[in-house]
Amino acid sequence: MKKSWIYDCLWLVTLAVILVALRFYIFSPIKVQGESMMPNLIDGEKAIALKVGDIERFDIVPLKAPDDPSLYYVKRVIGLPGDTISYKDDMLYVNEKPLKEDYLNQYKQDWQNAGNIEPLTPDFTLEEMTGQATVPANTYFVLGDNRQVSKDSRVKEVGFIPEKNIIGKAKVSFWPPSQWGKIE
Repeated sequence: MKKSWIYDCLWLVTLAVILVALRFYIFSPIKVQGESMMPNLIDGEKAIALKVGDIERFDIVPLKAPDDPSLYYVKRVIGLPGDTISYKDDMLYVNEKPLKEDYLNQYKQDWQNAGNIEPLTPDFTLEEMTGQATVPANTYFVLGDNRQVSKDSRVKEVGFIPEKNIIGKAKVSFWPPSQWGKIE
């Protein structure tokens, strides 16, 4: 009987250590705060971010806010180190090549149907916004999907996001139930 109790305690401690290690090294729960990622992520949405793997263009990432380290933002990676970025007529150009942002298609259509004549993403170049022609080494250029209200890399106080500020890649939404599923 005594061995069984000791075995059970060791098993529970081992399980607890594994779960804590997973939480700190593999994944992190996140909560979307605000409307900057609408309509793809809603205010109050909860998700899981993986802390492993390389950051790629269009990944949604939770990050420590450069302008207030007590906060974190959730944004979409647009520019990787060494990239040039520009928008012209609501089209993203990376290194002077147009890239489709399929995740914005419905939002752009709704934006136009609502009678808006200006583009969802106003024209700009990276150099106009930041004073730099390319995204610096070990940093990223991020935008919110709700381009009209997002506080992102276009804003001087936020700017380029150091790699160390990125917590992980948002992968799965689990709350509210209507939003459950893979994040893209």
